[in-house]
Amino acid sequence: MIFKPLNPYLSFLLSLFILFFSSLSLAAVSDDIKQLLQNPVDGELSVSGIKLGVPEIVRNFYQYNDYQPTWDDKSDGKAKIKVLLRHINDSDKLGLSPEDYLQTELKSRLDKIVKSDREKAELDILLTDALVRLAYHLKFGKVVPSTLDPDWNVRRAFTSADQVSKLHDALRSSDKLQQQLIQTSNIGPFYQGLINALARYRAIEAQGGWQPIPAGRTIKPGMSDPRMPLITAHLIIVGDLKTDNSSENKRLYTPEIEKAVKSFQHRHGLEDDGVIGKGTLEQMNIPVARRIKQILANLERIRWVNDNLGDEFVVVNIAGFQVYYARNNKVFWHSRAQVGTRYRRTPVFRDEITYIEFNPTWTVPPTILRKDVLPKLKKDRAYLKQKNMRIIDHNGKTIDPDSINWSTVTAQTFPYMIRQDPGPNNALGRVKIMFPNKHMVYLHDTPSKSKFNRAERAFSSGCVRVQKPFELVELLLKEPQKWNQESFKKILDSQKTRRINLQQPVPVLLLYFTARMGEQDQVYFFRDVYQRDEKVIKALEQPFKYVHPVSTSST
Repeated sequence: MIFKPLNPYLSFLLSLFILFFSSLSLAAVSDDIKQLLQNPVDGELSVSGIKLGVPEIVRNFYQYNDYQPTWDDKSDGKAKIKVLLRHINDSDKLGLSPEDYLQTELKSRLDKIVKSDREKAELDILLTDALVRLAYHLKFGKVVPSTLDPDWNVRRAFTSADQVSKLHDALRSSDKLQQQLIQTSNIGPFYQGLINALARYRAIEAQGGWQPIPAGRTIKPGMSDPRMPLITAHLIIVGDLKTDNSSENKRLYTPEIEKAVKSFQHRHGLEDDGVIGKGTLEQMNIPVARRIKQILANLERIRWVNDNLGDEFVVVNIAGFQVYYARNNKVFWHSRAQVGTRYRRTPVFRDEITYIEFNPTWTVPPTILRKDVLPKLKKDRAYLKQKNMRIIDHNGKTIDPDSINWSTVTAQTFPYMIRQDPGPNNALGRVKIMFPNKHMVYLHDTPSKSKFNRAERAFSSGCVRVQKPFELVELLLKEPQKWNQESFKKILDSQKTRRINLQQPVPVLLLYFTARMGEQDQVYFFRDVYQRDEKVIKALEQPFKYVHPVSTSST
């Protein structure tokens, strides 16, 4: 049977008919969207029993958009849905949970034919909510860090109006949505490095991980031990040893394996002496599943601070005992650091470096005064002279220690301060890098330089001791012709305290990372010296919960 084409007039009428009923359908869907978003159940917005994750932004977005459907065919909907689902699926590669973004619910609804206007309205709202959930986590992280650490003060601010405008812009087309999601996910090389590490360790887990190594005697190079095959296998799995080219005696600890052991020790914050003792075996026996969780925790920590890393900043990695200076998303300088002990922990917070002080004095803080200095001083008054210290009142006047009845003195009743004068043995060394804060914590030089040779460097009373402080000072002052190592020496030789203000404040972030990707794609793991990882891991495992990210920054 041969069908004749419709004449142009009938074709025009048919087009009008389709357009008319399509408009009626969109209007009905729009009405249902409006009804769903204006009628909360028990004070909460939900769709078929599913609570909206980010109701504030979703409601404001549709109100801004006059409640029009966002994911319909007319608005490039199928292509946008494809982009969203791909990024939801890929969120697992970033250490996030696709189920937080309604992965199963969306797949179920999309797999069946949506017929009613109500179903279309529900699907439209859930797709938008899923997108906002994902964007929220990519920008700020899943966990609200201030709930884990009351000292946290890094900015997490946005306004709903800004986010609605950005959401409207992103949903103009599938290309625009793809661009926005990629841009939000692209945090930088540190983040991408850990993403690669996550993929690698998940692959190791999929292949069975590694076998535990029994305890026993310390193994030194050249010795023979029945555990060496297990140790060799572990080194190959984690990439410190390429292949096992050892002799036929698989129990022998060869020079080639020794080199690999030193690499392993270096990557895990151990003394890289090549001796396989208790500490090295403990690190080798941490299961791969635990290493994966450690990487997940640190990916999350990067998301927490992503919005606070400008063109120039200083970062202290407390757990890694390192300090870095970065500019234009590149690390220009780094140095070893000493941080607070487990009992006098260096706090995690953000501030701004405003000035440098050469030949600093040191006023003993209350905690150190109570626990260290006063007990020693009450036993031996010569302690003051040995440490180049003076007792002063609040006007700066020196007080004779013999005029004090030390038998009645306590930390609570002591009416004076104890100050250490400038000099090479000053507790702050010869220079301090200042960002005044409530914790009385800053970066500084130290006379205890031999401790920088230790792998684990939690020695201070909370401040951060820097191994190469004058190199950092030169970078911060930004006038190498005027401020350089030679001019610094002249100031130090004067023995006089001198303050130099920075031209512009430089952000400083004291953070805590127990994993990073290093040189030659090697993964570095640091000991969790302050036992912080577990709280982050547990919080990541909780269901999605939206907390409006208001500013908590004090700077």
